Amino acid sequence: MSGVRFDADAIRELAKILRETDLTEIELVEKDSRIRVARQVTVQAVAHVPAAAAPAAVAAPVAAVSAAEADAAHPGLVTSPMVGVAYLSPEPGAAAFVTLGAKVAQGQTLMLIEAMKTFNQIRAPRAGTVTRILVDGGSPVEYGEPLMIIE
Repeated sequence: MSGVRFDADAIRELAKILRETDLTEIELVEKDSRIRVARQVTVQAVAHVPAAAAPAAVAAPVAAVSAAEADAAHPGLVTSPMVGVAYLSPEPGAAAFVTLGAKVAQGQTLMLIEAMKTFNQIRAPRAGTVTRILVDGGSPVEYGEPLMIIE
């Protein structure tokens, strides 16, 4: 490893991006060098619910899981093809590419996902009506994450 030189500032910047975007992994490839920064996320669920309120607290997560499962099985679901940041409009202050209830044509741009400072168009896989928008503009998205439903 004596011939390999790592840029500590680049590593710190990538780690900062991980924290800010809540991503778990990021990789930078430039010419013949590669820097990969990953973090392990530990989720601990701690619930302190009085016994009388327990049935109501249990019912809400079950309904949320059912809705997420229904979205995942929907034939018009559009998912993220990559990890990045979703943008619903071409630039800040501009109108959104699509809105709830909008009719879209197959191949029409629905949103952008920025990955590694590159903006990637997410296009409609089919024609239809946008019935649900499942992400907010400027929010980080993971590979396979549901973005939108077109019926």
